[in-house]
Amino acid sequence: MFLSLVWLIAGFYLLIKGGDWLISGSSALARRHGISELAIGLTVVAFGTSAPEMVVTILAAIDGHPEIALGNVIGSNNFNLFVILGISGIITPLAVNSGIIRKEIPMSLLAALLLLLLANNFGISGRIPMIDRFDALFLLACFGGFLLYVKKSMKQNRDSTSSEEVMMGQGKAILFVLLGLAGLIGGGKLVVSASVDLARMFHVSEKVIGLTIVAAGTSLPELVTSLVAIRRKSTDIAIGNVIGSNIFNIFFILGTGAVITPIIFNTVFNVDLMLLVAGTLLLLLAMFTGKKHRLDRWEAFILLGVYLVYMVYVALRN
Repeated sequence: MFLSLVWLIAGFYLLIKGGDWLISGSSALARRHGISELAIGLTVVAFGTSAPEMVVTILAAIDGHPEIALGNVIGSNNFNLFVILGISGIITPLAVNSGIIRKEIPMSLLAALLLLLLANNFGISGRIPMIDRFDALFLLACFGGFLLYVKKSMKQNRDSTSSEEVMMGQGKAILFVLLGLAGLIGGGKLVVSASVDLARMFHVSEKVIGLTIVAAGTSLPELVTSLVAIRRKSTDIAIGNVIGSNIFNIFFILGTGAVITPIIFNTVFNVDLMLLVAGTLLLLLAMFTGKKHRLDRWEAFILLGVYLVYMVYVALRN
């Protein structure tokens, strides 16, 4: 058990450091091209912080652990939505860009609904619930549409580049990206292996491990990034990071994993998916209650409170 814990901690450390290096290098490269903070939050930062989820999910799918693969993505999305936005909004009320309210939040809602429908075969009886390769290609096509939207947004919203933003040289930025990817791959492998060992040791189901330990661990880069962004008063990056990560996790990560190997869907995950749908709707509603276009502290407390109740439910469900 001790060795498994050591490998789990080592894996999380590599994931966090790898994500940090990847974000630093990618952000430096993006800033050199004058890309807006919102676009960076939705793409470079969101994709970089979601890289741990990507590595863990794909490796888990390949190694034949679909419940860890699904639990990681669904659990990470719920953690992002309820915990990261909850903590961020409690620290300081978050002013939300109107574009995020009209476009990105509805996109993340659509992603969650599509996953719920596809995984359950649109409610058709007699078929094994799963995300097959056809479903995966559809998810990837949706991701391609999202990228086209962001590309168009980048052209319309370009920022000037300050000297502070380009302090890192291009060669160093590329090196950070490569080191980050190496850390993520190695860390992801360690987290999957150690999590499976611990689940078997304590007779805890893989879906619970995926929804809790693995999901929270791979979401740490998003949490740290959002908190740092808030401290620097870059709320567009903080919110774009969370919403972009949730879109990326479903469309690209699950899509890629299921293209490699179809993922059997345990219908127990329907509750967790419906919570994600409800939470996204709650976030959208919060933009029109209290102060308009802002996540107020009391709304952030509700998000965090819902997640704590959900964790109790997950523990009892096991």
